[in-house]
Amino acid sequence: MSSEEAGRTRAPSTEALGRSAATVSVGSMFHRMPLSRVHVKIGIALYAALAIESWEMLSLTYIAPGVEAGLRVTAAQLGLVISALFFGMIPGALAWGPISDRIGRRATCTWSLAGYGVVTLVGSFSPNYEMLLVTRAVAGFLFAGILTITFPYFEELLPVRHRGRLAVYLAAGWPLGMLLAVGVTALLGAHEWRGVIIASAVASLWVLVIRRWVPESPYWLVQRGRQDEALRTLRRLGAADAENLSAQSLSVPEVRAGSFAALFRGRLGRITVLQLVVNFLFSWGYWGLQTWLPTLLEQRGLSASSSLGFAAISAVFMIPGYVSASWLTGRYGRKKIFVGYVLAAAAGGFYFANASTLAELYIGSFVLSFFSLGAWGVWDTWVGEIYPSPVRGLGYSVGFCGQRVANTIAPSVVGILLAHASGFSSTVLFIDLFLVATAVFAVVIPETEGRELA
Repeated sequence: MSSEEAGRTRAPSTEALGRSAATVSVGSMFHRMPLSRVHVKIGIALYAALAIESWEMLSLTYIAPGVEAGLRVTAAQLGLVISALFFGMIPGALAWGPISDRIGRRATCTWSLAGYGVVTLVGSFSPNYEMLLVTRAVAGFLFAGILTITFPYFEELLPVRHRGRLAVYLAAGWPLGMLLAVGVTALLGAHEWRGVIIASAVASLWVLVIRRWVPESPYWLVQRGRQDEALRTLRRLGAADAENLSAQSLSVPEVRAGSFAALFRGRLGRITVLQLVVNFLFSWGYWGLQTWLPTLLEQRGLSASSSLGFAAISAVFMIPGYVSASWLTGRYGRKKIFVGYVLAAAAGGFYFANASTLAELYIGSFVLSFFSLGAWGVWDTWVGEIYPSPVRGLGYSVGFCGQRVANTIAPSVVGILLAHASGFSSTVLFIDLFLVATAVFAVVIPETEGRELA
């Protein structure tokens, strides 16, 4: 039997389900589960959460001139304020991953988003640079919780045959958040930076909707021995097979919840190292360009307002990228679509770097946006599927931490290149090489389409 065949688990037979003493995996309950209105409401709740995440990560970039003038900070200090959120997310990811595997997905969303809202609101009244810097770092630490658990949480509630497509659709919350950040900044103006930050804090109230619409993961409930609650959740989700089960009949892999040792041992250890490398390379390739895009565009003659409009149009092109990737990954799997989209994004980056006219600049950027964000949707889905449920939150958070390290380093390195008179084309091509390396390392990560979650 091949490794791929061994990885697939069949749905339990009716005869097996009929025996009260039988033990079946939680994942097997999702094979014949239909897509229901409950899943739609869950998707809406978590989609909006991802949009809030995107908004928060990008909003300060767009109001940077207002912060710089309002607090009278230097360009270097401003760079630290922008990076502070990501600095906070690095230890935050490592902390919230094991926490989510221990206290549950729902509680993680609640405490993370609520805590972030309070700290962000306090930060909006910062009288000086130092207080804003600290509150941004603490907000990043708290915000890392919902960032690391959104995709694994959604995947643990979806039917197998719909999981890939719907999880990639969830990623389309990113351009929505980007458009909101651009829109709020355009509406209020960069000089009203405190109002933009307050709006971000108010958005955290969405946690009330998540608590109402999204049930706790049945994987986590079984892991904690709460079989009756897990069965009620499965029935609420529409798992017909759950009707024939009795208490103590569901199981999850016997791995210690939130265990770093399990994550870096044997086969899981190899996968963890690979996904860490891919997360770092991919995030560098994407974020290194996005953080300096306004500056790079100004080198090509675009004004600050034109650059903001350019970013908004690029965000619109991300949406069909997600939609196409969603459809294709459900048909051809994660690996082929992710690798293909990353290489196509690299080609778009090469065209963008060598653009000689404004039209070519737009075409290159839109190709890059279409394929890179489609690839991100597939990747965010893929990472959550390669780990067993007791360490799924931790595994995802370790990869997320790799992203944030790249997010923190890449803007500084690109800034150094620009400061030393590195040209537009050479800078973009340097960033582009990280996308090519991403595709190379992704080839050896196992396929997960059509398999139940462990």
